[in-house]
Parts: sequence; C-alpha cells; structure tokens
Amino acid sequence: MDSGLRRNDKLVNCIQMKILLFGKNGQVGWELQRSLAPLGELIALDADSREMCGDFTDPDGLIQTIRAVAPDVIVNAAAHTAVDKAESEPEFVRAINALAPAVLAQEARRCNAWLIHYSTDYVFDGSGDRPWRETDATAPLSVYGATKLEGEQLIVQTGCRHLIFRTSWVYGARGGNFAKTMLRLAQERDSLTVIDDQIGAPTGADLLADVTAHAIRAAQQRPELSGLYHAVAAGETSWHGYASFVLDYARRAGIPLKAAPDAILPVPSSAFPTPSKRPHNSRLDTAKLHRTFDLSLPMWQTGVARMLAEVLDSGK
Repeated sequence: MDSGLRRNDKLVNCIQMKILLFGKNGQVGWELQRSLAPLGELIALDADSREMCGDFTDPDGLIQTIRAVAPDVIVNAAAHTAVDKAESEPEFVRAINALAPAVLAQEARRCNAWLIHYSTDYVFDGSGDRPWRETDATAPLSVYGATKLEGEQLIVQTGCRHLIFRTSWVYGARGGNFAKTMLRLAQERDSLTVIDDQIGAPTGADLLADVTAHAIRAAQQRPELSGLYHAVAAGETSWHGYASFVLDYARRAGIPLKAAPDAILPVPSSAFPTPSKRPHNSRLDTAKLHRTFDLSLPMWQTGVARMLAEVLDSGK
C-alpha cells in the first residue's frame, strides 16, 4: 500500500466480489477506484452517470441501480461537503447526506450486501482537548454535521451490515485542497494569517481508500466487525501548523515564496467568521480501528509530504 499503511499479511486471500461505488469523482471516490479494483468487479458511478443512476436526489433511481447490479458491497463516497453553503439549503443537504444513505442501507439489507459509508468529526461539538471516541455523545454544531449524524443513525437503524468511517481534514492530490491554497497564497503575498485554535489530523484520501479496502477484506470473513470506526492519520496539528509544514516543505524543495517563514501568523477562528461553526477539537481516537483491523496508521506529515511531492512535481 503506497500511503504508508501497514497491514496484517496473514489475512486470508480476498474473495472476488462485486462492488458498487457512489461518488467516484470526489477525492475519496477517486482513490477508491484504485484501492477497490483488485477486490473484484468494480462499478463506479457519480451523479452524472448515464447508464445507471448515481444521483442522490433520485432515490428510486438508486434503488433500481442497486437491484440491477446486485452488489456484494456498496461504497458511498458521495456527500454534500460544502459546510457553509449547507446552512442555506438544509433540506437538500439532508437528502444527500442522510436520506440517500438510508436508501443505500435499506437496499444493502435487502440484498445482504455490506455498506461502506464515510462520516465526519462534525458530529461532535468540538469541545475539550482529548480525541473523540466512537462512544462519545454527539452534538453537531452545523447543518452539515447534523445531516451526517442522521445518515449514520439511519444506516444503523436498517440493520444492514456496515462499516462507517468517521474522518476529518481530508485532502487529495487531485483537485483543490488547503495545501495548494497555502502554496498559492504564499507565492502571492508577503504574509499569511492562518487559524491556530482548531486541532485535527490532515488525512489523505489515499489512506482512507487503503483502509477501506483492507477493512472490506477483513469484514467479508468476519461479519461481526460491522460498526462505526474513527479513521484519521496519526498525530495532530492546527491549520497554522499544517500551513507551516506545507510551506517549509516547499522551501526545501526550492519553490520560491514571497511569504517569509516568520510571516505565517496564527489567529483565532473568530478572525474568519463563517456561516457554519467549525469544531475546535477535531481529534479522533483511532484505537478501535487499530485493534479491530490490526492497522498502524502513518503520521499526518507522511501523507502530506507525499501529496506535496506529487503536486510540486506535476507543477514543474
């Protein structure tokens, strides 16, 4: 696995299966197409797919697609993740983040398939300073967090076999991300101000995809593994620490930046008011994932450095 994930090589050989993936063009969905392909036949869809329905605003179409494919595993990498915009369109967000996953879960139960689903640290209120455990009380602060929590709950209520992975601060080399934004701004400006009172772990979409493939293999042999898991890279940092790491890496790689190392200024969240309130504590405890699937996840710096190497090399 090329994201730094280590696995138990004693795991039995994979049983060939049919996998139906929704949200193929998102950051995680793109990486899942790579990681899931060796497991069997992969049918990957997005909202614009024509031959089959991948549109989460069309529940009847989703049902028809699942019944036509008859998958062994349904993987949902689709979601409404524009957290600020979500505040102004709650019913639409609920349809995508809660009601559609419920349809997937009902159909998974009907055809005895596994459902793989991704959730978020936004289900918590961001208080305290210890990593959140799967058993901690939820209290979302935003429409996005509330709809993702409802999606989790509706999946569990169906009784389908499921793996729900809560994650945070997801990035990918493909498309836009925080690191690319910091690189661009540091080339344009003499100084940057970056939030330093939100703490989490930048987590690569490639790492999540590899964890998913490994977990599916294990779950096929052990149905009792069905449940909720926290999945983030190891370690923690602030957005300010994340930005500093990115720009230090770029300098060492010879990228010219206008912003000096001491011109990356830390500021509180209040300096950047947003429609959606962000949790201050996005730490997630991954002990259950480690223990259940015999995994050791890499430090967040490992994945970010790998992503930066790819991004900077492609820009040459």
